[in-house]
Amino acid sequence: MNGLSVSELCCLFCCPPCPGRIAAKLAFLPPEPTYALLPEPEPAPGAGAAPSGSLRASGAAPGRWKLQLSERADFQYGQRELDAMEVFLTKSSRGNRVACMYVRCAPGARYTLLFSHGNAVDLGQMSSFYVGLGSRLGCNIFSYDYSGYGASSGRPSEKNLYADIDAAWQALRTRYGISPDSVVLYGQSIGTVPTVDLAARYECAAVVLHSPLTSGMRVAFPDTKKTYCFDAFPNIEKVSRISSPVLVIHGTEDEVIDFSHGLALYERCPKAVEPLWVEGAGHNDVELYSQYLERLRRLLSHDLQAQR
Repeated sequence: MNGLSVSELCCLFCCPPCPGRIAAKLAFLPPEPTYALLPEPEPAPGAGAAPSGSLRASGAAPGRWKLQLSERADFQYGQRELDAMEVFLTKSSRGNRVACMYVRCAPGARYTLLFSHGNAVDLGQMSSFYVGLGSRLGCNIFSYDYSGYGASSGRPSEKNLYADIDAAWQALRTRYGISPDSVVLYGQSIGTVPTVDLAARYECAAVVLHSPLTSGMRVAFPDTKKTYCFDAFPNIEKVSRISSPVLVIHGTEDEVIDFSHGLALYERCPKAVEPLWVEGAGHNDVELYSQYLERLRRLLSHDLQAQR
């Protein structure tokens, strides 16, 4: 979430535009793309394997895509890990092209995380993190870029966020045949917005809300007590409709989205599991603390087994 001056905020909310414009001003900072999706050419009849070249995803076949990472993606692994990735494009109900990435970290894994990333990053920048997270948790990772991010078309907006995750959910289920009870919806920061919206409509194995916000107004004006009709990202009004187990993770020294947001959402979740409050952590370093991986492992190995 980027900061605005007091005068700009007063202008926004005293004479409010539509919620989508509030959302765009408060939240969306798409970076310059750190990757490209290139159509995979159909091999000539009788031709052998394609020669090695730029970094690319495996499983290339007619009608599929290859992943080309720029140096700014800062990929920390090698060709073996790239070969475990599949990238493709799908379309949202609002007509935007949505870039998707499936990272096969653990073949035969019980769970797949549908990961909605934070602001100011794209799939290229997140790819190393996904490989490391999935490998350490023993699960696969499926992610996507929001409209206007990475190789996804369109412009970032609240409505597009909801359509983007719907398209990703449908692609994960139909393309890979993964049932809802094997999907863990994971949202980080702004990614908790589409995650909460989807989780309020579909049951899944579990939901992880990492540094979540209650609503846009409550981030901009911490003393806000009610949800106004022009408020953006009203997680606080939807989270009580989530019927799946919910794990809330938040740093106690979060300088972007105050810790009180995570606490408020935790208290509203009907099936909340033990939360993780990371003492001393801010907004962008929670995953650097050892408790982070430990708590996620316990969610998958213990909490979800107890729910079955």
